[in-house]
Amino acid sequence: MESSVTGGEYTGANISLSVKFSGRTIPITNLSPDSTIKDLKSLLQPLTNVLPRGQKLICKGKLLVDGMTLKESEVANGSRIMLMASQGLHQGDGPILKQAPTRPISRANNATTLGKEKTEVSVDKNRLDRWKATGVIGLRDYNLRAIPDEVWACGASARVIELSNNAIPVVPAKIGCLSSLQKLFLSANDILDNSINWEALVSLKFLTVLSLDQNHLTTLPPALGLLTSLKQFHVANNKLSSLPNEIGLLTKLEVLKVNNNRISTMPTCIGDCIGLIEIDVSSNLLSELPETFGNLHNLKSVCLSNNGLKSLPSTLFKKCLQLTTLDLHNTEITMDVLRQQYLHRRKDGKVLMNAVA
Repeated sequence: MESSVTGGEYTGANISLSVKFSGRTIPITNLSPDSTIKDLKSLLQPLTNVLPRGQKLICKGKLLVDGMTLKESEVANGSRIMLMASQGLHQGDGPILKQAPTRPISRANNATTLGKEKTEVSVDKNRLDRWKATGVIGLRDYNLRAIPDEVWACGASARVIELSNNAIPVVPAKIGCLSSLQKLFLSANDILDNSINWEALVSLKFLTVLSLDQNHLTTLPPALGLLTSLKQFHVANNKLSSLPNEIGLLTKLEVLKVNNNRISTMPTCIGDCIGLIEIDVSSNLLSELPETFGNLHNLKSVCLSNNGLKSLPSTLFKKCLQLTTLDLHNTEITMDVLRQQYLHRRKDGKVLMNAVA
């Protein structure tokens, strides 16, 4: 017969407890009394987005020590534990992260006002002529709820379109008529997964910069891999949980910014993006990186802060010899870990500098 725990005395059975954190109660079940407090913190990490070294656990007014077991700490079946999080040691989009900038636009549903605004865009013939002459369409902060028809009128003359900080929910099939488009900025709009016509978007063979920061995207389609001319891809401050494997087809990509999402794993094919110079995956839910990171020989800057990383790929320092900036703030990787495991002299006789933990 399985033994039990009574009155705080341990007789060998597993125990359950509850952890109070940020106004909610988190149940933890089936723990061995021989589990350490550090083990408990590791279990709490994905549930709270607080890194283990940023957790303070308190039971019956006593601070629990990492190296002690639950039994030694007198944490019994049914115990209630309070979790206090240290400032700056959250991973992913935890509460300590700065909010994305507020859009300086009005959200009032005033049909008359919106009608006037659209009319103003439509009747400005001089502006349309200027767009066609320069190839640059600037409509940032115009409180637009749709891309104006005048944009499509520019056709093949359009090279750069700036539509950030509006309220545009849809990227229609008409985007495909802008056959010479090189840069498209759509940050801080109301774009959802199914509101981008990717078939039309990937027809833009000269597109080198695509910015979709601060929208409502939860996934990216395989079609992304068809944008083979892309050099910069910005999709920070969305709700992505992963990246498509087809991202490995973007061999000309130099800058990838996917920070402030919910990404828990990086695809191994990221190593095929051999043109990458800068990558920012900070403030996600990563616990490890694939060894294929070492294939990115052109890497100069890697931002990994606010993740649950405990180690780095062994290939990173051996093969990425141009790497000069490595941001590890608020991860589980300390300078001691770096010194012990990674900051050895490399084959070229140099030591990687500017690693920040």
